Amino acid sequence: MAEAPTVNEDFVPYDPIEQFQDAAGDVRDPYPDLAATREATPVLLVDMRELMGLPEDAELPEGPPMYSVFSHEHVHRVLSDNEVFSSSGYADIMGALMGHTILEMDAPEHPRHRALVAKAFRTRMLERWSETLLRATINELLDDVVADGKADLVRSLTFPFPVRVIARILGLPEGDWPKFQRWSIELISVSVNWDRAFAASTALKEYFTGIVADKRENPGDDLISQLVTAEVDGHVLTDEEIFAFLRLLLPAGAETTYRSSGNLLYGLLTHPDQLDAVRNDRSLIPQAFEEGLRWEPPLLFIMRTAKEDVQLGDVLVPAGAGIGVALGAANRDPARHPDPDTFNIFRDPKQHVAFGAGPHLCLGQHLARMETRIALECVFDRLPNLRLDPDATDDPHIHGLTFRSPTSLPVLFDPS
Repeated sequence: MAEAPTVNEDFVPYDPIEQFQDAAGDVRDPYPDLAATREATPVLLVDMRELMGLPEDAELPEGPPMYSVFSHEHVHRVLSDNEVFSSSGYADIMGALMGHTILEMDAPEHPRHRALVAKAFRTRMLERWSETLLRATINELLDDVVADGKADLVRSLTFPFPVRVIARILGLPEGDWPKFQRWSIELISVSVNWDRAFAASTALKEYFTGIVADKRENPGDDLISQLVTAEVDGHVLTDEEIFAFLRLLLPAGAETTYRSSGNLLYGLLTHPDQLDAVRNDRSLIPQAFEEGLRWEPPLLFIMRTAKEDVQLGDVLVPAGAGIGVALGAANRDPARHPDPDTFNIFRDPKQHVAFGAGPHLCLGQHLARMETRIALECVFDRLPNLRLDPDATDDPHIHGLTFRSPTSLPVLFDPS
């Protein structure tokens, strides 16, 4: 197998968690503003001068207008109608970094490509990963803290475990994990440093080139082997398509799982009665997971583009306009979810849009559910009497404008 290339060897070490926090934006609670906008203008023409911090009389560069949709009704419609609302705008945003990915595809390319990569996420594969891979990975991380009686669950668990899980799912040699994790974090931190992210993207492609070639000759039971052997109606994935998918998997799988699992733990830890209920009855974990995603989705906004003139409520959105889809506002729309700002795992469940909707419904949602379920089971089993540390020196809270996650999760538990 080809040796992993060297990249950014002169780069000064940094704290990746701090980089992620900085990239998220220093916004503690965006929901009052989102609610006020949703109530007043559920379909909003964005003031680009205000968005770009320009004076009112400044000239704007030519380009299509930008709208945002905030109500559950309009968000669900935009996400569900792939005929009118395109995902192709992601080609300009992420294409240069990731390659041509499923994220930017519309029909007929999208369903054909999705059918190919979905083979790697079949139930049989997920069940194979559950015990031997996911639980082992989480327990390895907990081994380092169980004797201490205290930990920051962001640094010790929610941040490191998704990338390590992906490395194992891909079948990467354990000796390559440190470089793989570094490149993954650099790629995901694109909003902090574009040049560094682009170099990491190049390094990952070079690294995967040797691995994909090896898996074509010697397929195993890992995800890359599933991708190289997948075939639907005579179609197979090219190497470039596999490279693009693997690079997309890192932010789609690692970052969102890190944020969503942290958000759920924060919700439970700050609501001790619900924490006790889930700890004592593990069958409540699935509904707790869904409520955590509804209450604090890891990603508040995604993008679509109008293919044609379209009426959204009282607003005529012109063809070519960009549309910011406010997942967080839709998930807290009282017309859909009564008392929406309250974290309540016992609420009457209704489908949220944290995983999207329609043709681009998150492909990895079942893996995310499995990862979080097993993580909670292991935490409850191995960190008895788990609770927030009342004497922690920092101020743990969820923050971010586009990406949401806890700053820290300082906890106490009975050491073992």
